[in-house]
Amino acid sequence: MFESLIHLFQNDSFLLTLKIVYYSSFIFIPFFLVFILTDLWIQYKRAKYFAKQEYLLLEIKVPRDVFKSPKAMEFFLNGLSQPYGETWYTVWTNGAARPWFSLEIVSISGVIHFFIWTRKSYKNAIEANLYSQYPGIEIFVVPDYVQFIKFDPENVGLFTTEFALTKSDAYPIKTYVDYGMEKDPKEEFKVDPLTPMIEFLGSIGQGHQVWIQILVRAHVSEDKDKTTGKKVDLKWKKAAEKEIEDIIKKSKGEKDKDGKPVPGTNRMPTDGESETIKALERSISKLGYDVGIRAIYTAPKDIFDGSKIGGIIGGITHFNSGNLNGFRPKIAGGSYVYPWQDRKKKKTNFEKQDMFDAYKRRAYFYKPYKRNPFVLNTEELATIFHFPGSVSSTPTFTRIESRKGEAPANLPI
Repeated sequence: MFESLIHLFQNDSFLLTLKIVYYSSFIFIPFFLVFILTDLWIQYKRAKYFAKQEYLLLEIKVPRDVFKSPKAMEFFLNGLSQPYGETWYTVWTNGAARPWFSLEIVSISGVIHFFIWTRKSYKNAIEANLYSQYPGIEIFVVPDYVQFIKFDPENVGLFTTEFALTKSDAYPIKTYVDYGMEKDPKEEFKVDPLTPMIEFLGSIGQGHQVWIQILVRAHVSEDKDKTTGKKVDLKWKKAAEKEIEDIIKKSKGEKDKDGKPVPGTNRMPTDGESETIKALERSISKLGYDVGIRAIYTAPKDIFDGSKIGGIIGGITHFNSGNLNGFRPKIAGGSYVYPWQDRKKKKTNFEKQDMFDAYKRRAYFYKPYKRNPFVLNTEELATIFHFPGSVSSTPTFTRIESRKGEAPANLPI
């Protein structure tokens, strides 16, 4: 080894490279320091900005007779989009960040809850939008359920995972429209893709908890066009347009070296290609969100049941479509550690604690818990988060038993 190092330092090319680095260091080191200090400054300002915000957790209790399709939730999500407030100036001076929200489906001992985590300043707007679409619901500010569970790997079993898309962001998942739910069908004819997840969550049993968190932030164009310098959406809209062009180009057939079509190679798009084009066009016609999805399963170690992990992953991957897009587990480091696996225990516990802390803070889009979000539109989000009707018969799904009515106008005072 030492002989190799001696030969390396005797090599003229290596010595020349060292000299170039040494004499040019006064140029690139200041740039490197500026880059590091800028990043640290923004993290510092953002930490102060986030600390000033007030957050709260809203629980939505649903009446038994919810007959609306997920389209009502899509209207709500349209109003939730807040793409403003994050410019280079506001980021540099105040640490400002686009607001994000957390849509959560939680089962505590089999009792299912729907939550929305938000900044306090958006509470009234969220309530107004929800009541406009679901007049019979009740909304309460509740204590945060995550505060009642501590990270305790010695006594508490914990599984954590995050999800990514199986294809590029341009491709949509199969949505409620594809299931024929956009026209408010009668309950007996509904095919609600959320029902399997709700049924699983309602069956987990006493002492078990499953938390599913869908973090959303308005998607904006963040890439730059190389020719014009203007901001474009290369990740989602432009990528979808490119996919459509490629499918159409494929059906037009091959071309010879002069660029002329080769006879007999052109054809009509297949039914699958036509459906894909329609899905892509419909997808990018709607508002987009940056999205992160994670799930946690926790229970005392003596009753922790590893077989429930398949139910959690299956509840999310149930939305997958072979021709379009779907979800896959992204991080498996949080899987349950048995006592005889001590060699890997320290690393796995670190990974689990990091994701557990990120979940509790509802952190995903910014450092130190920054992940790579994917893009879903409002139709896709409404498919994976909406209030199921009576088609979901889970007895532990808490509902409002009676509807509220207006008092008579002629009631004597």
